[in-house]
Amino acid sequence: MSGIPSVLLPTACLPDVEFFAWLFHAPSVHIELHETYLKQTCRNRYRISTAQCETILSIPVNKPMGNNSPLSIVELSMHENWNIIHWRTIESAYSKSPFFFYYKDYFEAVFMSPPKLLIDFNLKLLQLCMKLAGIKKEIFFTERFVKTPEDQFDMRHRIMPKQPISHEWNIKIYQPYIQVFSDRLSFIPNLCILDLLFNLGPESASYLKAHIPGQ
Repeated sequence: MSGIPSVLLPTACLPDVEFFAWLFHAPSVHIELHETYLKQTCRNRYRISTAQCETILSIPVNKPMGNNSPLSIVELSMHENWNIIHWRTIESAYSKSPFFFYYKDYFEAVFMSPPKLLIDFNLKLLQLCMKLAGIKKEIFFTERFVKTPEDQFDMRHRIMPKQPISHEWNIKIYQPYIQVFSDRLSFIPNLCILDLLFNLGPESASYLKAHIPGQ
């Protein structure tokens, strides 16, 4: 496979390993901020491993303009105390992981005092995860919506899709690492970045370096 292309990514809440592999390897990264909000996607959903199985956590949102709401105005809904429920679920799932103790305060602070807008929440978590994973890269943001971007590989609908999407830049194999429930569950690949950080800690960067889009 030739050199990794520049990439256009969606905004995502605690995105998966594939997303961060793109951040690590792509020469230039843009994140979409001007699309119409798409429900039931990585924009407000993320995957962790619990004692039973892979679990999707979904953040409730308010859409001021209904289904035609621009992503930029979508708000976090705080009526259900979802942030407390999510954090307790994360804590229950990862409290026994090797690096949870070292990182938990950073994430708990974000969950307990979330900003008003979904994109701000996602960005705050993204910046934190990049810092903890040792990814030092400038991220650019779209200035307008372009349906078919030129000179960028469009991953906006390929991160955490409802159905698997095969393309030339798929990561073919995710190397197993020890997860919290490895004693009872088979390795679950490509979970949200929390799984990697809490289980591998400072070795997360080496894991991402070894997982190159298209290989």
